[in-house]
Amino acid sequence: MAATPPGPSGPWGPPPPSYAEPTRRLPGLPLPPADARPDDRGFLGGALAEPEPDDSAPTRAGLPRWVWPAVAGLALVLGLTGGALAAGLMAQDGEQTSISVERRTAQPLPADNASIASVAEEVLPSTVQILAGAAGAGSGGATGSGFVYDDQGHVITNNHVVAEAAEAGQDIRIVDQDGNRSVAKVVGRSTVYDLAVLEAEGARSMQPAAVGSADQMRVGETVVAIGSPLGLSSTVTSGIISAVNRPVTTGESQSDNSYINAVQTDAAINPGNSGGPLVNLQGQVVGVNSAIASLGSVSGDQGGNIGVGFAIPIEQVEVTAAQILRSGKAQYPVIGANVRGLPSLDGARVEEIDRGSPAADADLEVGDVIRRVDDALVTTSIDLVVAIRSHVPGEEVTLSVTRGGRDFSVPVTLDAKTE
Repeated sequence: MAATPPGPSGPWGPPPPSYAEPTRRLPGLPLPPADARPDDRGFLGGALAEPEPDDSAPTRAGLPRWVWPAVAGLALVLGLTGGALAAGLMAQDGEQTSISVERRTAQPLPADNASIASVAEEVLPSTVQILAGAAGAGSGGATGSGFVYDDQGHVITNNHVVAEAAEAGQDIRIVDQDGNRSVAKVVGRSTVYDLAVLEAEGARSMQPAAVGSADQMRVGETVVAIGSPLGLSSTVTSGIISAVNRPVTTGESQSDNSYINAVQTDAAINPGNSGGPLVNLQGQVVGVNSAIASLGSVSGDQGGNIGVGFAIPIEQVEVTAAQILRSGKAQYPVIGANVRGLPSLDGARVEEIDRGSPAADADLEVGDVIRRVDDALVTTSIDLVVAIRSHVPGEEVTLSVTRGGRDFSVPVTLDAKTE
């Protein structure tokens, strides 16, 4: 079976036009088996080169694929394509290479109230439905979710929820728990991290969501996903954290791939949940729901939730939101080297190094194999990119490298690239 983004089905009958538009199938390769970690079929992200064929990984029907759970008239498939992958390009001259992020805190729910019902009562007033483009008129477009980030009317969502409407100059609206609509403008977007910050007058009077920490979440802890799956606003589902630090790449083309060091959950996430909060039992946002694994179908119908969903950790959300709110643009860290995964899945081989880049300053050489970034194991090129991009520009990381059978470590100060 070919994989496609999940879509409406079940007891609701024919969905309304706002989320029933047919989706376009996109080509792609299946996920690797066993550990469900994306393999080495990346892309030459700097030059956006055409992917090279990967004869060692034939396409097989019936395997799951990552997809974006936004309800849209376009299939937002998480593509894995062949070729080398850029771990980072040279920074632009004069760019800021470090940032300072002040974390916002809020009182968690009392321990005796730490139930799913209490979490829903606390967070639903901070959660919005997002209607992008024609969705508000019931004639297609994208429907997603978001949450109020601060008392200035800023709302966090996924970039893929609003990207098409933003690029076409179409309206974007938010809908609160009571059904009140207000027009939103895009403050800034990040394709790299699949995040967007909106500003809406109607959100100024809403309660900002409390922010927690994904870093402190443990596998097995209960979490709650809140949003508008299948266009059904104010929907609450629950599950557990099933994995952490899961390297995931999303996107429908080479130019819009996002790399996420994701929180994995089995909480039901479906089309329309994109951009909504993943919350702990203290009512604090620990992630932004962004992608799901779906089996799809042969007929072209969209697949639904199969218990494997992914959220962007709130720590990354806060970093990117701070950059956007400061300048309207997001930055991401780079080392200035193109890499390729190895068939043995034991590292990422350096294929090209940019002159004057952090990789060059660290005396890396073509042919070096990077096996770790700090304590993060690198088995594929995607692992490397995700590990690098989970840091911030200006931060120093330690790369564990093998060269000609000799192992050594080298410090690298990450440079910045502005989207």
